[in-house]
Parts: sequence; structure tokens; C-alpha cells
Amino acid sequence: MGDYHNGNALLRYNSGDAPFEDRRFSKLIHDNVHGNIHLDRQSLKFIDTEQFQRLRDLKQLGLTYMVYPGAVHSRFEHSLGVYWLASDAVRRLKTYQGLELGIESFDIETVKLAGLLHDVGHGPFSHMFEREFLPRVRGGIKWSHEDMSLKMIDYIVDEHSIDIDSNKLKKVKEMIVASKEGKSESLKEKQFLYDIVANGRNGIDVDKFDYIERDTRACGLGCNFQFQRLMETMRVIDNEICYRAKEYLTIHKLFSTRADLHRTVYMHPKVKAIELMVVDALIKANEHFQIAAQIDEPAQYWMLDDTIVKRIETSTHQDLEESRNLIRRIRRRDIYQYCNEFAVPKENLEHFKNVTAQDIICSQNSDANLNEEDVIVTNVKIDLASGKNNPLERISFFQDYDSFEKLRLKDGCISHLLPVCYQDMIVRVYTRKPELVEAVSKAFENFQIKTYGKKTQVHATPEKKKCLKYKEK
Repeated sequence: MGDYHNGNALLRYNSGDAPFEDRRFSKLIHDNVHGNIHLDRQSLKFIDTEQFQRLRDLKQLGLTYMVYPGAVHSRFEHSLGVYWLASDAVRRLKTYQGLELGIESFDIETVKLAGLLHDVGHGPFSHMFEREFLPRVRGGIKWSHEDMSLKMIDYIVDEHSIDIDSNKLKKVKEMIVASKEGKSESLKEKQFLYDIVANGRNGIDVDKFDYIERDTRACGLGCNFQFQRLMETMRVIDNEICYRAKEYLTIHKLFSTRADLHRTVYMHPKVKAIELMVVDALIKANEHFQIAAQIDEPAQYWMLDDTIVKRIETSTHQDLEESRNLIRRIRRRDIYQYCNEFAVPKENLEHFKNVTAQDIICSQNSDANLNEEDVIVTNVKIDLASGKNNPLERISFFQDYDSFEKLRLKDGCISHLLPVCYQDMIVRVYTRKPELVEAVSKAFENFQIKTYGKKTQVHATPEKKKCLKYKEK
């Protein structure tokens, strides 16, 4: 991991930089987003393991690269980025409020490790494995990549005999699941440290800072959110990280940029079509490879990564023929067909129930011959990280650096151009068979009329899509 870095002792160092006594034993690498990153000795003990190196074979955005060719960055580089931003954030707080907050080296090391290890439990193809594949092969199971991260950390420590303080390890794991569980019940002090990596209090954390910046760059998209402004102006008041009132719109850009990425990148209709095909391929290959059986124990799980698709594609085993054909259809761009979509009307959001393939089948014309397996429906929820609520209502602000009181601000006090609705629900329909696009599209239209009394889709399915035929092998 890079070259060992040695140099002359410095009297001062920039926030985020490691002090000289640490740099003598650190390694220096160059990240394409954050520039030079120094990796300390303790972090290297985790990085230089096969379990952490596995993250190189997990693309950060899963199958998005099939639509955005540049999106080939991995969870490995994202984890290094979060490590560095977490280090930067806690060192800034120490620089400006260290004596007041009692921030010690122990705290800095803990936050950095939490940033580094927060994603070691991820499965193949980003969230698709957890949200799409596992529910279909092991329905009812309560499994999350955050929980697996905790198991994987323990496994790495045991497998590689890493010498680490047990209290530090406990706090690292608490910080990783902070966004999932909210405030940790075991905490009595320095709760603000748990806001840095995975913020369960208001959703502002360095994990988002890194992936928003990294993902937009990789996809070639512009990003007008500047996380540096928040890093430079944050302040702890009453054990909570707060932000200057003048940064209200900057924080709004954080959540709106995240929502834009979900709509245009993560949930892109064709990305989703390819994901659906890979899920079908994995399900058909599950018995042969025992994929789902590997999720319980870290000793087996760490061997599972994105290369599972290549193993399916290059195998000659008869049991994998259906899975192999699906992967080859993707290679030849013969993907499941996206037929159409509609946004659920705002007045119907409150009582919306997920639309199913059966709902569409029941709406088909009498002369159609659709079966449930021909149709796939995805219900895509896009919000500002707080469901139907305004995320900025959960954030504490302060007036200026002379004030010591927290404030809660309302949109109307800042701007009348901000949204009054904070969630979209988009219903999309696909078909596994290109020749059924017309019949599925018509059934989808019938469903909208039956449910809402009108067609709510923006436009009809293009005629050229209705004329598609299945490509022969």
C-alpha cells in the first residue's frame, strides 16, 4: 500500500494530516478524490488482510458501470476515503475544541478505524445482494451488511491476531451501526463522535461526503455540494455536531444531491434491468454455488465477491446453463425490457402499497396471455434521507462562533423555493421477454386507470420498444 513516508518534523500540520510521530510508521498513498492519504500502523494491520483486500473486488456502485462506464471504483477506495475524512473531521474538532471536548488519541484512532471498516460486510454488487437476492432465496431472514461488518471485524482480529484494545473495538463497532440503531444506548459521553462516520441522529456524515463526491466524479456528473464547507464550520454544542445557520442551503444540497444520484444513477431504469437479470442468474446458480449458505459465517462470506458472475459465465457445468445464458444476454445487451413508469400522485403517497406483478397481470386485456413470471415490478422510493420528513428539521445549527446555543430552522425562514414534499415513489414495470412489451405496457396503463382514474405515466411506451423480438442465441 504505497511507499513508506519519512520526513522532517513539522511544528504544525494541516487538519486531517497525521503528526510526524505517526508518519514515521505510516504509508502514503494518493487518492483520486482526496489526494494524499496517510495510513497509520493500526489501520494497516486491517488493510493488509485478505478480508479487507476483498473490497477491491466489490464495485461501489454494483452494476452501474454497465450504463456509466466510469463507475468502476470499488468499496476499497471508498473505505480509504471515509477513513481519511473521518480522521480529518475528528482532528478539526480536536484543533478547535479539543480541550473543551476532551478529545484524546484513543478517540481519533477509534473514529478512523470505524471509517475504514464500516463497509467490510458488504456483499457482491452493492446493495443488490442484500435487498434483492437474499429476500428471494432466504425470505424472512434478518440480515444486513452492517451486522456482517461487525462479525467480519471480529473475524479479522481473531484470524490475524491483531492487538487492539477491547474497548476501542467495541466503540468502533458501535460507530458503524450508529446510523442503523440511532444513538447507542451504551454511550454516556462524547456522543458527537458517533455522528462522524454513520450519523443516526441527522444523516450528515463523512460516508455520504465521500460517496457523493466519488460517485459523481466516476459517473462524469457535476456536483455543486461542497462537503468541505461543512467540515470547516462544524462545531460541537451539547454533545452534538452543529452547523452554522448560513450553511442551511449547503446541507440541503447534500440531501438533494443524494436524491439526484438515486434517481439518475443508482436507480437508473437500465441499471435496474441488469440488476434484475443478475439476481435471476444468482438465484438459478444458488444451489450449485451455495451462495446464500455463505452469509452466516465470515470465514465463508469473505470469499464471496463480484467475481461470482465471471465464475457463472465461464463455467461449463450443465446446472449453470440458465444462469450462464442470462449473463451472456447481458453481455450482448439483450436485457430485460423496461416498459414504463409512473410517479405515485402526491395525494396517494400516504396510503400507497407496493405494486406487484400480480396487480399488473390482473389488469391485462382479455386477449393478452401474460403470466406472473413475465412481469417484474419495482417500487422505487427516493427521498432526502428522512422518508416523508424534511431532513433539515433534525439538524441543529448555531448563529455564529460567538453563540453557544443550538437552533432549529424552518424552510420558510430560509427560502420559499425549497420543496414541500420530501419523497417520491416511482413504480416501474419490466418484462423478461422483449416480445411482451406491448402487452405489459397496456396492462400497466390499465392498472393506472383502475387505481387512480387516469394514466399517471408521463408518456406512452415508445412504439419501437413494442416491436422488439427475442434475440436468438
